[in-house]
Amino acid sequence: MCGIAGLFLKNRALEPELGALYTPMLTAMTGRGPDSAGFAVYGDEVPEDWVKLTLQHADPDFPWEEIAEGLERDLDVPVKWFRNADVAVLKTGAGEAAVRSWLEDRQPGIEVMSVGRGIEILKGVGLPGEIAERYGLARMQGSHVVGHTRMATESAVDLAGSHPFSTGRDLCLVHNGSLSNHNRLRDSLERRGLSFATYNDSEVAAGYLTWRLAEGADLQEALETALTDLDGFYTFTVGTRDGFAVLRDPIACKPAVLAETGDYVAMASEYQALAHLPGIEAGEVWEPEPGRVYAWHR
Repeated sequence: MCGIAGLFLKNRALEPELGALYTPMLTAMTGRGPDSAGFAVYGDEVPEDWVKLTLQHADPDFPWEEIAEGLERDLDVPVKWFRNADVAVLKTGAGEAAVRSWLEDRQPGIEVMSVGRGIEILKGVGLPGEIAERYGLARMQGSHVVGHTRMATESAVDLAGSHPFSTGRDLCLVHNGSLSNHNRLRDSLERRGLSFATYNDSEVAAGYLTWRLAEGADLQEALETALTDLDGFYTFTVGTRDGFAVLRDPIACKPAVLAETGDYVAMASEYQALAHLPGIEAGEVWEPEPGRVYAWHR
């Protein structure tokens, strides 16, 4: 059992309130996942020729300023950054490959949590409320957010098992369920050039979507083919730079509820996570159908 919650704002005037609206959604899922939690926030975009990376290190006092100074000096590029607890959000005009190579050579202990123009992934071990407080979720602004609370059933309680998983620029996936063909699918994706940081089946699902999007599919098409290529039971919620989608497998044994108003689309594993949202009593609320892709774009 795990919990999923996502919020996609249609009304841009609500963007300053994204974190305040979303924090109760994530913490309401504590009973479904008390072991770890995480979320991907979309906003604060960098220019098209820049890249934003979320970097994490086990040392909460890690000297991120030395990383920023080293990148700026060695790659001769502008670098902006800020610290958030044990994470640094770094924005630079350097290419992603050059930054990754530089980090691997000099600081192999740094985990790259996300890469893109707008995404920031923040996650950790502990109760969802603790994770939200640690990273100041309630004060965050943005267009949409996707999060997960984990109850560890098939692997250790550690950062490697925490969601969301991101395997491509601005893409993230959270998952409630289990995939039975993830090892075979992982081998197939690795032969196509993808790499994975964990042995988690959810990361393979994210990698599958990254591959399909790179092949030219849009998010709707990528999830439709996932219905054929992914075997198991699952509810997925997916975020992209400008998109938000929900998919349940054809049997749909994992719970999900969707709500839509003129201001937002929200989903969660249980309705209680949505009950506080403004205007929900007048919105459309429904259980997503098995095997049907629900997708929204800005």
